[in-house]
Amino acid sequence: MNLNSGFFNKPESQYFYLKSITMIALSEFEYLTPEAYLEFESQSPIKHEYINGQAYAMAGTTDIHNTIALNLATILRSQLRGTDYRVYFADLKLRIEQRNCFYYPDLLITCDRRDRETATYKRFPKLIIEVLSDSTEARDRGDKFNDYQTLETLETYILVNTKTPRVEVFERQQTGGWHFRTYTSTEESFTLKTLNLTIAWADLYEDINLELEVNRLPNRED
Repeated sequence: MNLNSGFFNKPESQYFYLKSITMIALSEFEYLTPEAYLEFESQSPIKHEYINGQAYAMAGTTDIHNTIALNLATILRSQLRGTDYRVYFADLKLRIEQRNCFYYPDLLITCDRRDRETATYKRFPKLIIEVLSDSTEARDRGDKFNDYQTLETLETYILVNTKTPRVEVFERQQTGGWHFRTYTSTEESFTLKTLNLTIAWADLYEDINLELEVNRLPNRED
């Protein structure tokens, strides 16, 4: 699919509907196959998520959102270096075949060797992290988490707040349910049992000026 083709230059062939994300309906294609989406996405100057035959343009991020995600990627990459875990950040797709969709998680971690077979997307994450924003929070908590739960390899789902120091951790239980815990800045750090590692608040929110941040975060030991 060529982005420079006449189809993409015809305004009557597409419309835009703004919700928390922008829905792109391609009227000449009632249903985009996953293969067509992947080809389209490989040539697109902007990222799109894919949900059951439709492509959705992703909104831009903020400096706080980007910095928190980068802090997390740096922390996790450093602590997991030398292991079989792979940390992927922002621009790599996650494919959920049971729901016929592709998402771009803020971070995902996988140790499944099958994920080394695909370069542009992964299918077997152990942990997924979403950094919340006003435009995506409802979906991160709702439909997207519902889709993520169909991934049999997923053990931990994490939501990171960008307005106040708070992390919400969902851990899959052997019974099939999910254990939920909220961590706040009253604690010095939070623990990811799945990876057997701890993250300090000061590292997570480094270079971030959150409202009420002053005197709330413990001092980081250099």
